[in-house]
Amino acid sequence: MSRVKIIFPDRSADFETALSVRVTDINYGNHLANDKLVALLHESRVLMLSAWAYTEFDIEGAALIQSDLMVRYRNEAFLGDLLHFELFLTNFTSRSFDLLYRISTLREGNMVLIAEAKVALVCFDYNTRTTTTVPEIFAQKYRNL
Repeated sequence: MSRVKIIFPDRSADFETALSVRVTDINYGNHLANDKLVALLHESRVLMLSAWAYTEFDIEGAALIQSDLMVRYRNEAFLGDLLHFELFLTNFTSRSFDLLYRISTLREGNMVLIAEAKVALVCFDYNTRTTTTVPEIFAQKYRNL
């Protein structure tokens, strides 16, 4: 069976944050549920945008809409784990870009890779319900971090 492969750029993350695994994030297997990981990806993205004075509805006048998601699970995460999120903006096109995530936690003095993910984000105009171009100011700032 073919596995998801996410290729990270050879550079430092464009943004980093940490989020804790809460009791409401745990499933019947006693580890982080897959749907909760997706929610944590979203939260880390919102934190990144907020740190840069943006929102998902206003990136230099354009909104963002998610067009796809890939996740590669590597290890379990458990209640109380502090997850470290590294985010990378890549693959800019005229209307979209990818956001890559590397999620890890410190366990017994070692960093343990929990998951890798890729989200494709498309610039969107909610008034016309159509895609729009990536604002040039945003692209110039973040295309070559």
